[in-house]
Amino acid sequence: MTTELTYESTARELTTDQGVLRYHEAGEGPPLLLLHGSGPGVTGWRNFRGNLPVFADHFRCLVLEFPGFGVSDPTGEHPMAAANGAVIRFLDGLGLQQVDVIGNSMGGVVAAQVAIAHPDRVRRLVTIGGIGRNLFSPGPGEGINLLIEFTENPTREALIRWLYSMVHDPALVTEELIEERWTQATDPATLASARRMYGRAASAARTAAMARSDAPPYWAMLHRLKARTLITWGRDDRVSPVDMAILPMRTIPDAELHVFPDCGHWVMIEQKAAWESVVLGFLTRKDAQ
Repeated sequence: MTTELTYESTARELTTDQGVLRYHEAGEGPPLLLLHGSGPGVTGWRNFRGNLPVFADHFRCLVLEFPGFGVSDPTGEHPMAAANGAVIRFLDGLGLQQVDVIGNSMGGVVAAQVAIAHPDRVRRLVTIGGIGRNLFSPGPGEGINLLIEFTENPTREALIRWLYSMVHDPALVTEELIEERWTQATDPATLASARRMYGRAASAARTAAMARSDAPPYWAMLHRLKARTLITWGRDDRVSPVDMAILPMRTIPDAELHVFPDCGHWVMIEQKAAWESVVLGFLTRKDAQ
């Protein structure tokens, strides 16, 4: 794009019956919804700001900030439980019947759940790590355990250890990255929300609830996905190890899998150019129309 995309120039707000949803918008064309992952100091802007200039040349890009992560208004629900409803409120509020979706980690899980529940709303789906379940590697992964450590004892050193687990190349963990993540992650409301998701007590309660539940886990329902799906993964992901990709790759009808070498959990950042090329090819090629 010829115009520089800044936080301020792309920031938007949508008032809903459950508070304000904040988002970033750039470009023109078919709508492309981008959903961020979880973790200390995460925002949609930080996940996807580097990719916006490329995708905005082809799409109307909409980067949604989930409630409960310190940007959009919280709803009172558990942040993970609130995410699916926020997506539908967002699409309805903007009058969008159908979109393509890119979801990073937790955002990919949310996108898959929305696409299963509302098959007419999602045309094409791209996931970045996170979706599926561990088949061979122990769970939770190293990065999740470090996330729990930070949530329980939010020190700068614990944050840095977690950030290093997110990448293959440690040079990506800059002082600027550490500082902006630290500022957001230690905001009292954001930290309280993180403890609802990743505190030890919350994790234990979630595991117990899943064991008692008669409802199938989301990954057991992936065969119901109608949207053509591209699964992208970092070969060296220490948060959601690459063996997690096997189940969705075999279960989702017509799914494609692309694994990037020398790459951790943040594929869209660490293998930016290669990932953008693969995703653009998938979203724009003729058999994906």
